[in-house]
Amino acid sequence: MDISSLSALSKAAKSRAIISLFSTDENRAEHYSTGNAGLYLDFSKQNINSTELNQLFELAEKSSLAEKINAQFSGDIINNTEQRAVLHTVLRAPDEKKQAILGAQADEVIATEQHMADIVNDISSGSLLSASGEKFTDIIAIGIGGSYYGIKVALSALNTFHTTGLNAHVIANVDGAAVEEKLAKLNVATTLVVVISKTFTTQETLLNALAVKNWMLKHSSDADIIEKQWFAVSTNIAKATEFGVLEKNILPMWDWVGGRFSLWSAVGLPLALVIGNENFNKLKQGAYHMDQHFQNAPFEQNMPVLMALLGIWNRNGLQYSSLAILPYDHSLRALPGYLQQTDMESNGKSVSNTGEKLAWQTAPTVFGQEGTNGQHAFMQLMHQSDDIIPTDFIVCLKGASNLPEHHQVLVANCFAQSEALMRGKTLAEVETELQAAGLTPSEISTLAPHKTMKGNTPSNTLLLEEMTPENLGALLALYEHKIFVQGVIWQVNSFDQWGVELGKQLGNSILSAIKGGEMSMLSASSQNLIKRFNTASN
Repeated sequence: MDISSLSALSKAAKSRAIISLFSTDENRAEHYSTGNAGLYLDFSKQNINSTELNQLFELAEKSSLAEKINAQFSGDIINNTEQRAVLHTVLRAPDEKKQAILGAQADEVIATEQHMADIVNDISSGSLLSASGEKFTDIIAIGIGGSYYGIKVALSALNTFHTTGLNAHVIANVDGAAVEEKLAKLNVATTLVVVISKTFTTQETLLNALAVKNWMLKHSSDADIIEKQWFAVSTNIAKATEFGVLEKNILPMWDWVGGRFSLWSAVGLPLALVIGNENFNKLKQGAYHMDQHFQNAPFEQNMPVLMALLGIWNRNGLQYSSLAILPYDHSLRALPGYLQQTDMESNGKSVSNTGEKLAWQTAPTVFGQEGTNGQHAFMQLMHQSDDIIPTDFIVCLKGASNLPEHHQVLVANCFAQSEALMRGKTLAEVETELQAAGLTPSEISTLAPHKTMKGNTPSNTLLLEEMTPENLGALLALYEHKIFVQGVIWQVNSFDQWGVELGKQLGNSILSAIKGGEMSMLSASSQNLIKRFNTASN
């Protein structure tokens, strides 16, 4: 069994109705579901039977998945193009595991975690004050990519756990209007800044940091405002101190923590400042519980492995090119964007980890929106176009509001959409409905084709008991591990992102051209656009 064989294996599934699988196994819902770490996965609406699923388990075995899971958690160099270990998981492990895996470096990691906790305690208690002697009310987190998405998704997901009284504002996009919009709401005297950049050279982050710095200096009479109100998370202490951040206010990063997996590190400082140390630790504990499940559960009950294999079945067997992430929870509205980066930046590649051109497709195009808003947008296409888009539905059994009927309707819509995408509606069913509604044969003939729906869309449904730091941690870790498993089987390096670099390089060339530099190396189209921009700007 290999990936190239999946298309032939899926031949029967392509002509099979998913709903028929429930007829051949009356306990399918029980047989095709599992749970752990506060999460429950129902994958019974996937277009797969036990024979096909067993073939996928064989594929995982042939890919040495168990050995590669162990290699990651043990600190082996699995990011081969950058010669790095991948150990974000160790940051949520107990100290004794840190010491066993990291050796002497564990002391630095543990000390950093304590330093971070002390900062949170000092600021939330009021023992660390602003340059003007006031208690902080707001935090600006400045970052981009992995230094942004994780913080953003956790801040919104855990909004009911914002216990310290601090308000967080995230600046990422290099758009001056976005920066000014945030700053207009803030008071310089009570605003803390955390700038996050591993190298302290990222263009967007530094430009935004400079704008915030200038805003502070312009509106404050305290000459030491940057020293007293700024923290940094970076490996480049020299650049950060040159910018004005005190060395004691710089928390380190490590090259074995990739940006899109860095929430568990000091990158999570803005989040911890808002939810407090106890809740931040619970977030990591939930992720650790999922880590343990991933490492120890047999593949047949292993949630990340199952989701990964089902995704490969849909991508390479059934040839579906997209994945919809539909959280029916307002607090998880940022999750689709977070998973766009985590999934597509990790596995959106066409070359193997040994440098060979792959003979199969890899990461799907990930998109999504919170329910029920998506039902009034792209779900029309999902129901009635010819494209079949596998879907992950995510919902909490217990709502966070004091409006229980709202939550019942929300959950009902979530379950209904997964059912409707699977069932569809045939022409005969539509004609029967219209006839019962009293339409004439002529009217039925005209209208019926427009009301048919193809169905047979596969989906997972993920249930969280409720939104808590532990459950969010488990959910994020679940998707991290799912993506890792898919990378192993697709034979790509899930932990580099060379495709991001070309845009950065050309961005610098075009910025130089905008400022009067050479542009002859650029296409006529880009030269024309630059000229039009400069004409409008002058």
